[in-house]
Amino acid sequence: MEFPMAIGERIREIFDQMPKECTIDWLARKLHCDRRNVYRIFRKENIDILMLARISRLFGHNFFQDLSIDFEKTPADGQSLLPPDEFIDD
Repeated sequence: MEFPMAIGERIREIFDQMPKECTIDWLARKLHCDRRNVYRIFRKENIDILMLARISRLFGHNFFQDLSIDFEKTPADGQSLLPPDEFIDD
């Protein structure tokens, strides 16, 4: 697993370990989308938390825990991994 984690790559990694009957078509049906959207998910660096929760349940894998472990590896020097223009304004 790379640091920082690209969640789409992690989803693809776990998907590839699933039984053969769990195909791209199967995942698209479960997520109520088409195959192209599944491939887009695999390329994402970030993802909506509700979608991640759905995928976590489908796969029986806690992607939030993966992200939490990755978060713990964040540099302790206070530098963010996000570029300054991606900070959220309150």
